[in-house]
Amino acid sequence: MSTAVAEKIDDDLWAAIGDPTRRRMLDLLLMEGDGTATTLSQRMPVTRQAVAKHLGVLDRVGLVRATPAGREKRYRVDDAQLARAVAQLSSVGSAWDARLRRIKRIAEAIQRTQPD
Repeated sequence: MSTAVAEKIDDDLWAAIGDPTRRRMLDLLLMEGDGTATTLSQRMPVTRQAVAKHLGVLDRVGLVRATPAGREKRYRVDDAQLARAVAQLSSVGSAWDARLRRIKRIAEAIQRTQPD
């Protein structure tokens, strides 16, 4: 991966996305448009308190935005930050594809030089 690509990677963002519970929450928010810790906890195998903590992590990295809704907060996915995450993933994927192609060429070259 080039230095320019490495500098663009947001480790906190990827740590947040790396958790399967948070990915499921993002999926639910994308499907439903928005939700609260209570409404999300009804669709997940974790407590409302756990959902609230996960939403806090997603909010800190900017993947969701909270707006007050009575006694709770209503969360919505931040499209711009999600697009940034997708762009980073694409960039990392391209860099790894290039590395793997290079490793394959090296392995093939070594294999050609080996006696049968």
